[in-house]
Parts: sequence; structure tokens; C-alpha cells
Amino acid sequence: MTDEKDLIREDIEAYLAKYRKKELLRFVSVGSVDDGKSTLIGRILYDTGMVFEDQMAAVRAASQTDEPDLALLTDGLKAEREQGITIDVAYRYFATDKRKFIIADTPGHIQYTRNMVTGASTADVALILIDARHGVLQQSRRHAYIASLLGIPHLAVCVNKMDLKDYSQKVYEEICADFMEFGKTLRFKDIQFFPVSALVGDNVVSDSENTPWYDGPNVLGYLETVPVFEDRNFTDFRYPVQYVIRPDLDYRGFAAEVAAGVIAKGDDVVALPSGRASKVKAIDTYDGELDEAFAGQSVTIRLDDEIDISRGDMIVKPDNLPRVTRRFDAHLVWMHEKPLDTEKAYLVKHTTQTVRAQIDKIYCEIDMDSLEEKETDGIALNDIARVRLSCHRALYVDDYQRNRETGAFIVIDSLTNNTVAAGMISLEGADQNIGEVMKELHAESAMEPKTFVSNNERMERFGQRGATVWLQGLPGSGRWTLAYALERRLFDDGRTATVVNPVGEDLRSMISAAKAITDAGLINICAFPSPTRTDRDKLKARIGEDRVIQVYVNTDEALCRERRPDADFSQFEAPEDPDITVALNEMRIDKAVEIIMAALRERGQFED
Repeated sequence: MTDEKDLIREDIEAYLAKYRKKELLRFVSVGSVDDGKSTLIGRILYDTGMVFEDQMAAVRAASQTDEPDLALLTDGLKAEREQGITIDVAYRYFATDKRKFIIADTPGHIQYTRNMVTGASTADVALILIDARHGVLQQSRRHAYIASLLGIPHLAVCVNKMDLKDYSQKVYEEICADFMEFGKTLRFKDIQFFPVSALVGDNVVSDSENTPWYDGPNVLGYLETVPVFEDRNFTDFRYPVQYVIRPDLDYRGFAAEVAAGVIAKGDDVVALPSGRASKVKAIDTYDGELDEAFAGQSVTIRLDDEIDISRGDMIVKPDNLPRVTRRFDAHLVWMHEKPLDTEKAYLVKHTTQTVRAQIDKIYCEIDMDSLEEKETDGIALNDIARVRLSCHRALYVDDYQRNRETGAFIVIDSLTNNTVAAGMISLEGADQNIGEVMKELHAESAMEPKTFVSNNERMERFGQRGATVWLQGLPGSGRWTLAYALERRLFDDGRTATVVNPVGEDLRSMISAAKAITDAGLINICAFPSPTRTDRDKLKARIGEDRVIQVYVNTDEALCRERRPDADFSQFEAPEDPDITVALNEMRIDKAVEIIMAALRERGQFED
């Protein structure tokens, strides 16, 4: 670091040029609560001279001990300092002579799983800490499992607080053996172990004299040398177009970041979804043309032929195609307080495409304690589940473990535009040829025809659920008068309700109209004659028993006959078990309305 500081003072331009050429490594620190993640990160920053004097002054002032609490360099939220835990993801940046680094310090609590997933989603290395006093806990296994699921290729296991176990080689080796037995079931390329004390600094930035039996690298030395460049997929060329650059009639380029693979001038390519073939004419950057570009580079590609390509399309090689599909399985990490609603359609953003999609099936949920699969019918905040999705149109995807860029997606709530989940695609089966790809691209939507608006979304929009209030009773009982009074009361309360006009309609058409109104999330009020129990059974079967409220207007029969002397009273069958019974000869209309309103509230008809 001394040489670099001298270079900064003497020639800042040379330093910046050298800095830009350094390889970037992203790593995430994970582990159980109080295992010392934040302290380890603080130790790395402090010992590499990456902490400003004013930052250290603030840490010393906030520390409750004589020695500065280095965990405070990352635990920046007030709630984190008060509770002594990490809640939010803290990002820190530093550089050494060999590399530049981005650190994501993530929380260990299970209720902050979504935060950990966010921080770990782009990491090259997962740094997991294990307390030497406690050994491998279930939380340690959970974090390692999630890191593996996220496709992080390298795992560094730091057995921390070795100073509290007298730097025992036996304790260290037992923990390593225990963890390695579990690690065999995970997908990491390699697992490296370190005996460390983040508090003291043993084997973090410099080697420790307290562990003469350990001949491996220290943590920083490992991070500076672990090979990450070859972790990228340089085999499968994927170029999801972000923008079409057309400054004049003589220039047409397609700008994007190379998601995977390598592309060179003269290479044959195919544009999806058109299926049109061409050759790469040029690869442009701000600094000039390149002969080739590879994963991670942002470039503009020009083609020999004029092909209609726009944002969301993908340029690939004809002998190496992605899976083009409308349906796929995926692991889903739910990241929102509002649970999954399987009735509604969501938006799925994959590379530069955004399509409508729905969750067809939840295969299982991953139990975060046992890491076993278990049956479930719903997904809530911080849950991880394996699901089946259907999309409105085809996506160009790869298995997440093969290509993290084209195997990942996010799920967006179409009503609020909030990101509610992150997904990792799992593919099985043989590769596709171009004929199969084009057939899939021209096929109809994989989604079954249904509304894109769920009942829960209508509840959010209207503050109420759709329902049919069906008033039944003898002719002259006052059903219609009560219906219009109820409509007025609901309207005055800010609810959306309507009375269905029965003129010229039969029972069947009235039931159809009532269902349509109820499906729309409105409150339908109807007093159409339905004298028999069979009539009312048809109503409940068509609309749904849980969405029908039967109100028996049980007005005195003598009064009804007096009001309607010419009506037929012989066919009426009194309901056996109505939801509400009111007698308008014994109470005022407004009292009957309030009884119905109370029943609606009790049923959960309205949003609180």
C-alpha cells in the first residue's frame, strides 16, 4: 500500500490508470449472529489502511470499550448498533496492490434472508464465519446452502474467535471436518478454511504466530489470489440487447453488456426472436473498435445485415442457443411483506425483457432450519421455494448454475411495481435446435387465459371484495326498497355497489350478471325473485357460496298480502339457513341496512 500512496501523491493519473486495470472481486460475508462478520470486515479495512481518520474517530466515539469496535465500520444503522446485529446489507470498497474489492456485509438473522440474498447475488466468494466456541451451527449450514443456491463459486470458511479456544488445532480441525462433510452436498468449486481471530487480527491480513500448525494463506491473501476470471461463462455467447443506437442513417448498432461468452468480428450470429442470421461487422466502444469482446464487457455490435432488433431481443450464436421457453422451474426467494398471490399475474424481468407471468405451482418450500423440502401452499417473506412459472411470451434462458446472468430473474408486482421476489432458473432436458426455438417463439402464450387482476389486487384497489347480496322474501316484503337503501349506504361509505336492474331478465341471466359484477370486485345487490331453494342453490353454485350473502326479508305475510293482493305466494319456499334475517314490519329500513353492513364487515368484505 505504501507504493500506491506514493503514486497517488506523485502521479494521480498513473494511479487511476493502474486502478482501472485491477481485477475486481466481489465477496459477501455471511454467518450466524455474533460470529464476528462485521468485525472481520472492519479488521480487513483497518489493517489495509482503507479507513479514513474521521471514520475511525466516529468509531472510537461510538465504541463502548477502550479498543475501537471495528464492527461499527459496517453496522451503520442506529438499530444495528443498539442491538449489536447486522440488519441491512453494508457495502464497502477497498483495494490492494493486486485487486480491488467490493464487500457486502449481510445479516445473519433468518428474518433478513432477503437482505442476504440481495448482497450475495453478484458475489464471487462467500466468506462464512463460524464461532470456534460453538462449532458448525444450523445457521452456518443455512448460509452455506443459500450461498451455494445463489451460484457463488468459492467458499472461504473462517473459524473465528480462535483466541478464545487457545488457538487449538484440534478444535479447528474438528470444525473443518464437520463442515466439510456437509459441504460435499453443495455446489462450490472449492472450499478453503482459515483459523482466525477477527478481534485480534490473526490470519486476517497478516499471518499469525499463534497458529504455527497452519500453513495456508491468510484471508486477504486468499482473496487476492483466488481465481475468479475463469468463473465466468465464456462458452455460451449471450447478448441481451439494451438499446439500439442510430445516430444517423449510416450507423445502426446494438448496445448491451455481454452476459456470457465471447464474440469476435466475423462471427456468425442469430437474432432472437426473429431467427434471422447475420455476421458481426464491428464491435464498438467509446475508445474505438475491438476485435473481440467477452463476458462483462459493455459494447455496441454492428451486423452485416439490416435486421429488426430491439430492446429485449437477444443475439446468440447459431450453434449455441439458449433454452427458449414459456414455462420453467425455478427457486424463488420471496422478498416482500405481502405473500405470493397465485391468483394474479406478475411481471418477470429477465435480462432486458419484461413479460407477464404467473406462478402455476409451488412444488415445495425449503425448510430453513432442516434444509429439507416440505409441502406448502404459500410463500411469505424470506421463504425459499421451488416453483413452476408460465410466461406470456418466451424467454431466452439458461440454467442458473451454468449462467447466472441469463438464469436469474426478478418478480415484480404489476400493481405496485415493487420487486417481490428473486428467482434462479432450473432447466432439464436436451438442447434445442433452431427449428424447435422458432416453433416455441411462434407458439401461443403458456399462460391459461384468465384475468391478470386477482381478487386480492381488486381488494387493494377498491378496498373491498366482490360479493352478491341476494335479497329473498315474499312479494311485497320490501326487498327492492331495502336493496336501494343498502346501495345508498354503501355508496355513502365510499364503497362501490350497484343494484342489478331486473327488467326483462330471467333468473339465469340475473345470476350471470351478478357473477360478472362480483368477479369485478364490486358489491352486487339483487332482489330478483328466487322463490325455491333450487333457485338459490343455483345462485350459490354459480357465484360461489363464500361470495353470496343471503338476506331473508321475513316481513309479516299478512302485510305482504295486503301490499300485493294479486301476487302468487304459493311457490315461495322460506330459506332454511339464511346469512341474515330481517323483518321490515318490525324494524326500520335503516336498521336493516346496518345489520347487513355489520355482517359484511364481519365477513371481511372491506379492507380495514
